[in-house]
Amino acid sequence: MKNFILFLTLLVLLSCNSDDPNPQNCTEVYVFGLNITFKDANTQAIITDGITVTAKDGSYQEQLTRIEDSDYFLGAGEREGTYIIEVTSNNYQTFISNPILVDKTEDNCHVITRILEFQLTPN
Repeated sequence: MKNFILFLTLLVLLSCNSDDPNPQNCTEVYVFGLNITFKDANTQAIITDGITVTAKDGSYQEQLTRIEDSDYFLGAGEREGTYIIEVTSNNYQTFISNPILVDKTEDNCHVITRILEFQLTPN
């Protein structure tokens, strides 16, 4: 009986493996779907202060963030979707973009970053 149980145990252990015919090796890097720069339409100066940037995809919305000392706003981290960007400011006219598609990579590991630039019109 012991030999039979040992045989069954070995059979179960040998039949279990992690051989995946299509292994997927995704990196652990966090990828933003949106990387957006804003410029003053009159002066072409980059605008980083005094604006609020919101990305909306259906009922989902998030405020894009700016990394300290950078000239761009980041958002849609590892989230695919169709986004509309809205910019509000006391110094510039409200800006609303056309829809922006953020897709996943072919291997479905990350999103493909959309690097965009928009012009804001001063009030």
